[in-house]
Amino acid sequence: MSDDIAVRRLDLGYFVRPAVETGGREPRVEPVLAYLVRHEAGLLLFDTGIGAADPETEAHYRPRRRELAAALADAGAGLADVALVANCHLHFDHCGGNPSLGRTPILVQASELAAARGGDYTFGELVDFPGVRYEEFTGEAEVWPGVWIVPTPGHTEGHQSLVVRRRDGTVVLAGQANDFASHFTAGHLARQAALDGVPPPLPSYRPWLDRLADFDPRRVLFAHDAAVWEPTRPGPASDG
Repeated sequence: MSDDIAVRRLDLGYFVRPAVETGGREPRVEPVLAYLVRHEAGLLLFDTGIGAADPETEAHYRPRRRELAAALADAGAGLADVALVANCHLHFDHCGGNPSLGRTPILVQASELAAARGGDYTFGELVDFPGVRYEEFTGEAEVWPGVWIVPTPGHTEGHQSLVVRRRDGTVVLAGQANDFASHFTAGHLARQAALDGVPPPLPSYRPWLDRLADFDPRRVLFAHDAAVWEPTRPGPASDG
């Protein structure tokens, strides 16, 4: 590629996950992170932050939002500069800024959009709003040279991740494919143990880890965890 692809993390606030959802005795505060991809074809925004919710949801999660426009400004961009949006999925804490981006095309798995429109899933005004334009996919697609949408179902059936080929190695924007980098590590190592022929019992792992491994990722970034996964056995960096 003539120019390298840059990836910039955007801080879009946080929410408080109640103890009933953490599996522990205390609530947990989780960041809401988006990613701005600078490509020679334009700017792609992966996730857009926390949308407005009903009073019950607001009280349940107690979100604190950072305006998308302010986060983009810190990255030297504006709402009008974004050429494409991709949401890992359409829950309100990932697609909240979509209406502010007007007619910008939104890349989505067809199954995810169908679920979002089916009710009891997200907030309808964040999914269908004046001027909305969806580009629906069923499976994997290279949307720009070196940039792939890859299905990573689990959190939702239509969840997708973004794979970005950089000169210094591939970056995976995993969204909420895993909640935490440590969970990705556990799945990655479970897969490795199976490939190494370690006898059972072994933990299961998501089948899409096989596809992500084909890209030989050097970094994996997440929507609700500021930690970054990196391989324990670094390979040679790509020469672009």
